[in-house]
Amino acid sequence: MEAVLLDFHGTLAQVEDPVRWVTKAAQTLGTTLDRGRATVLADRLTTAGRAGGPKPHRVPPHLAEVWADRDLSQQAHRAAYEGLAAAVDAGLAPALYDRVLAADGWELYADTLPTLRALRAAGVPVAVVSNIGFDLRDLAGELGLADLVDEFVLSYEIGRTKPDPAIFHKACAALRVDPERALMVGDTPADAGAAAAGCSVLVLPESEPGEVHGLGAVLRLL
Repeated sequence: MEAVLLDFHGTLAQVEDPVRWVTKAAQTLGTTLDRGRATVLADRLTTAGRAGGPKPHRVPPHLAEVWADRDLSQQAHRAAYEGLAAAVDAGLAPALYDRVLAADGWELYADTLPTLRALRAAGVPVAVVSNIGFDLRDLAGELGLADLVDEFVLSYEIGRTKPDPAIFHKACAALRVDPERALMVGDTPADAGAAAAGCSVLVLPESEPGEVHGLGAVLRLL
């Protein structure tokens, strides 16, 4: 392997705890929620659908179009997730969405930075390949990742989403490596779509935020 492609959410970082998410969003509006109220709201909002969280069981018909385009447009991404949250608490919805744009709303896995530093020290180029509707670069900078990543290949910028082989081909081209010499690391079947592009694939099981996620396996494979 001569290069590594990495998913972002669920592979390098995880969104904050749901209760913290709701509490912090409310604080930006000058509202203090007790833990009981925050817990109830967090449960309802998570069920409705959260950016970086579980997908909704049902998308309301009026949000169907923006939901389908959420990873292809910044406007659709915000509209989709604010719309889902608004069904629970319309006043809180914009502040809840803003949390996913803030570094404080994310937590890196314990082995994220050590693995990226080891790849950089070994001279192995790295691309973050993400289905996402906003620019990760500033967020990655605040989390300490930006200087350890060579390229960001984001679905909303290129108009393709994983598992479409085109997004993986784009990442390999950006790193100037043949797909057969690249390893894609992720946590979902969409990431495993890289196999159709010719890449090797490592899919990691779910880990709790802040824990060791198994990224050290990347170094062993290389």
